[in-house]
Formats: sequence, C-alpha cells, structure tokens
Amino acid sequence: MSGSEIVILRVGHRPERDQRVTTHVGLTARALGAKGMYLAAADKGVVQSIGDVVSRWGGDFFCQDNVKWRSAIRDWKAQGGTVVHLTMYGLNLPDVIHDIKIREKILVVVGAEKVPGEIYGLADYNVAVTGQPHSEISSLALFLDHFFSGLELRNEFSGAKIRIVPSKAGKRTEET
Repeated sequence: MSGSEIVILRVGHRPERDQRVTTHVGLTARALGAKGMYLAAADKGVVQSIGDVVSRWGGDFFCQDNVKWRSAIRDWKAQGGTVVHLTMYGLNLPDVIHDIKIREKILVVVGAEKVPGEIYGLADYNVAVTGQPHSEISSLALFLDHFFSGLELRNEFSGAKIRIVPSKAGKRTEET
C-alpha cells in the first residue's frame, strides 16, 4: 500500500445533528487506510466512539476534536502537505487521482453542512466524486479506494482484540 499519510479534516460538524455521520466518516477513514481525523468542532462523543473502535479492532488511528480548520489547513500546507477537498463541484476523481497519489502528506477535507467558500481556494485539489449529491461517507470511501487501488481492503490492524474470520455464511470472529 502507498506510503502516503492521509488525515481527514471534518468541517461543518453540528454535534446535535451530525454525531452519527461524523463517527462514520472517521470509521470509514480508519478502515480504508487514513491515519486519523481532525474534527473542527467540540464533540468528545465522536472522539470516544472512534477511540473505542480503535481499542477493540486495532490500529493507531487518532481522532482529535476542537481543531480550528483554517489553522489545520495552513499548518498542513506549511509542512509540505497537500489539501484535497471532496466536493461535487470539483474536478472528477478519475482525472486527478494520479496527481494526488504521488503526494506524501494529504489532508482530505470532508464537509458536513455547506462548507465555507474559503476552503475551495485553500485546497490544492477540489475533487468531485460524481457531480451529483450524495453522502460524504461514500465520497471518502471512493476517494480512499481509488487512492489505494483497492489494497486497503486487505488491511491488517495491529493490536486488534477482535478480528473477523472471513466465511461464506455466518458471522465468525476471533478474539486475541
């Protein structure tokens, strides 16, 4: 799998409405190869939910809330990183994924409600995962799958206390 570091920046999160979806953004990011998620809101519930999954299912994924999105983007770029904003208004994913794959540090901005227009100008790439309205979770999943060329589907997570045992029928797990 790629040696790139991918971290998610979740913006526009409304704790009273978006807790479940933001948690799923983080879980999708973790399962499909990202290293962590910055949350541009205060929501310890999301941080705790993702932390609980990491402690049981393994890996070293981090989740940090109360992050200022402008500072996160500026700091990321100051460290030589690339900012990718997932939006239906950007360039088509298949047309830009090869340019993005060569980057070593990638901050993927995933919005909840309408994102501030300033993000479009700060991003190095505004990437459309279709030109149609759909879920930010599906956008992130498709982006990561294209980025890692499907290899992320075989990820092994160190420190896992629970593992799924692939089976044709039924649910099989093993505890370590």
